[in-house]
Amino acid sequence: MATDPNGFLIDQSREFQIRSAACHPTSSVYPAGSPVESRLTGTLAAKRTQQRLSLISRHLDQRLPLPELNTPFSTERNSLAPDDVEYKPVDRTSTNSSPSLSPSPTSSATPSPSQPASPTANMSQQAPHPTLLIPGPIEFDDAVLQSMSHYAESHVAPGFVKTFGETLALTRKLFQSTNPAAQPFVISGSGTLGWDVVASNLIEKGENALVLHTGYFADSFANCLQTYGAHATQLKAPIGERPSFEEIEQALKEKPYKLITITHVDTSTGVLSDIKRVAEVVRRVSPQTLVVVDGVCSVGCEEIAFDEWDLDVVLTASQKAIGCPPGLSILMLSGRAIDTFKTRKTPSSSYYASLGNWLPIMQNYEAFKPSYFATPPTQLVHALHTTLSHITARPMHERFSIHAHVSDLVKAAVADLGLHQVAAKRENQAHAMTAIWLPEGLAPPDILPGLLKRGVIFAAGLHKEVATRYIRFGHMGVSVTDPKRTDIKDAIAALKEALAEAKLAKGL
Repeated sequence: MATDPNGFLIDQSREFQIRSAACHPTSSVYPAGSPVESRLTGTLAAKRTQQRLSLISRHLDQRLPLPELNTPFSTERNSLAPDDVEYKPVDRTSTNSSPSLSPSPTSSATPSPSQPASPTANMSQQAPHPTLLIPGPIEFDDAVLQSMSHYAESHVAPGFVKTFGETLALTRKLFQSTNPAAQPFVISGSGTLGWDVVASNLIEKGENALVLHTGYFADSFANCLQTYGAHATQLKAPIGERPSFEEIEQALKEKPYKLITITHVDTSTGVLSDIKRVAEVVRRVSPQTLVVVDGVCSVGCEEIAFDEWDLDVVLTASQKAIGCPPGLSILMLSGRAIDTFKTRKTPSSSYYASLGNWLPIMQNYEAFKPSYFATPPTQLVHALHTTLSHITARPMHERFSIHAHVSDLVKAAVADLGLHQVAAKRENQAHAMTAIWLPEGLAPPDILPGLLKRGVIFAAGLHKEVATRYIRFGHMGVSVTDPKRTDIKDAIAALKEALAEAKLAKGL
C-alpha cells in the first residue's frame, strides 16, 4: 500500500477521512492550494505560532484567570509582555561549527582512539527548536530520544528485565557506590516523589527532621515531611547563602533528629551546599541522624561520593544533569537507611512510595529477575539506560570538571556584563546553573522574550521573596559536555544582546 509523507498507510475509508478532517479541518473541506484553504491554513498557522511563543516565553498564557501562586514561573504568569515575539529556530543540522567555549581546558573535538565519538555530536535528527537552558529539563541528545522510540515490550520480558537490571547497576556508578548493602531505586514519578519516599518511610509521626534552608525547595521538603506528621525545623540562611557548619552543629546538639535534609543545589537561588562537610559534622555530632540529600539539580554534574561521604539518601530526577526526559524518580539508599525502614514502629504511611513495596522489586530487577509492583515506564528506562551508559563511560571526576570549567566561563561572562549572582560567594555557587540579578528597573518579562527571539530559553526567578528581580541560566548535561555544541556561547551572546535591548526599551 502507498504511504503518505508522514509514513502512514493511505486509506480511503470513511473512518480515515473523518480522522484526517479532525486533524486537518481545512484540507478536508477545501481543495489543496485553493485561496480559501491557503488563507485558513495561514491564519491557523499564525495563530498557533503566536500561542506557542506566548507559552514558551512565559510558560503559561498571561490572559488566563490564574490565581496567585508561589510556584515556578509565577513571574511570567503575572507579566504582560507582548506576544508578537519574532523567533527564528536554531538550525541544528550543521556539524561544522566550532564552539568558542570548549568543555574543558584539555578536551578536544576530535576523539582519540581510546575516546569514542560522542553520540550527541550530531543533532541533525532533532527538529529546530529554541535551546532550553533552564535549570531542568535540559536539552537531550539524539541517542537518548531515539531510545524512547523502542518498540512495545512487556515489563517482565527478558529483554527489558536485562535493561532495567543494567540501569540499576549503572545508577550505582552514577552515585559512586559499590556497597552491596546500599540500593538504587528507579521509580516512575517526579523527583518530588523522592521526598515522599523519605517522609513516609524513614521518619515517623512526631519525630524531628532538620531541614537546611537555601531556598524554595527546602520549604517544600519541610512541607512534605510535615504532611506525613514529622516535625520539621528549618535552619535558614539569607538569600544566596547557606547555613554555616557551626550553626548546623549547634542545631544538632539541641535535640535528637531522625534525619537532616540538604538541598545540594537549590535551583531557586543557585546555591551549592557542601555535602561532604555537612555529613562530617553530622557523623561527629549526631551519628544516628540520617543524611538525606536532595540532588535533583546536582546528580550528574556536582561531585557526590555516596559511600565515601557516608550518605544515607540521595534523591534525584531524570530530567536535569542526567539528561533523560522527565518521569523518573531516582534514589540511592544506604544500608542504614534501609534498616531504619525495616525497624519502623508503624507501617509506612504511603502505599505507592512504600519501600516495603519497592525494595524487593529493585533487588529482583538488579538480579535480572522479573518482578512486579507497579508497571515501570519501559521507554523511559531505555532512555535512562542510554544516558547513564554515556555518562559512566568516562570517569565521573572528568564530568564534574567539565561542568565546573563551563560554569566558570558563564560566571565570568555574567560579571563582564556588569551583572551579579544571587549566590555572591564563590564557594556557594553551583556549577550547573547561575542565578543572575537583573539591573534595577528590569524584570524577567523584560528579558525572557528577547532571549527567546534569539533562540534561547532561560527561566525567571523562583524564590518568592525576590522572584521578580532575577533570572536563571541552566548550563548542564549535553549542552556542556558535547564539544560540538555552541549552546553556552550562543546563550551568552543572546543574553548580552537581550540585556542591551531591554535597557534601551526602558531608557536605562
